[in-house]
Amino acid sequence: MTINEQQDEIIAEFSAFDDWMDRYSVLIDLGNDLPAFPDELRTPQNIIDGCQSTVWIDSQYNHSTDTVTYRGDADAILVKGMVALLIRVLSGHSAQEIADADLYFIEQIGLRDHLSPTRSNGLLAMVRQMKLFAKACVAAG
Repeated sequence: MTINEQQDEIIAEFSAFDDWMDRYSVLIDLGNDLPAFPDELRTPQNIIDGCQSTVWIDSQYNHSTDTVTYRGDADAILVKGMVALLIRVLSGHSAQEIADADLYFIEQIGLRDHLSPTRSNGLLAMVRQMKLFAKACVAAG
């Protein structure tokens, strides 16, 4: 599934709910479904700067398949759901695809409009860090 197909699927899932309390519940469920994040990856280099909560994202590049894999966690349940969404959309794709991706689903589901300014800035910081890793992989060849 392409990045855009993943985004379109998320947009369809969220459009089934008119009430933002229901959408928050979906985010919380997504966060709860994230695989356990190993303690050894809870390092300062995996912390996303600019987030109100503590967010860890581990990024791995597989040269042989040219794919980037992300794992993550957060100490706030709603933020953990946002991490889960980003991982779902970006993980498993090529570094170039991730670097070039327009993450339109964030606007389309209304997520940015329904977050506090600090949470919204944190979401942008997560996206920026994930894309920076992909761009570094592309640059390294």
